[in-house]
Amino acid sequence: MDKKKLYVGNLPWSLEDAGLKDLFAQYGEVVEAVIIKDRYSGRSKGFGFVTFATEEAATAAEAEMAGKDLEGRKIVVNVAKPREERPRTGGGGGGGYNRDDRRPY
Repeated sequence: MDKKKLYVGNLPWSLEDAGLKDLFAQYGEVVEAVIIKDRYSGRSKGFGFVTFATEEAATAAEAEMAGKDLEGRKIVVNVAKPREERPRTGGGGGGGYNRDDRRPY
């Protein structure tokens, strides 16, 4: 598991990628800071990920930033878990055969 990548949740809706990076830059070199946005509306989903150059920086940031108040919201910070592969299933259930439907063809 990559311990250099942190999940950051309960973020203010107004926060952008650059702001997230600035927030965590004091703990070490930030390689990437991304706020996850809704693919249709483009609005923030209120969480993101920050990837550091070193595990030490990520650990320090996690310890210091967890529970910090940001625009009235206590942010959640922990090591990001790898995204689980979801099995690809077919679309919704198809219509089944209905015994009571005895209309002639």
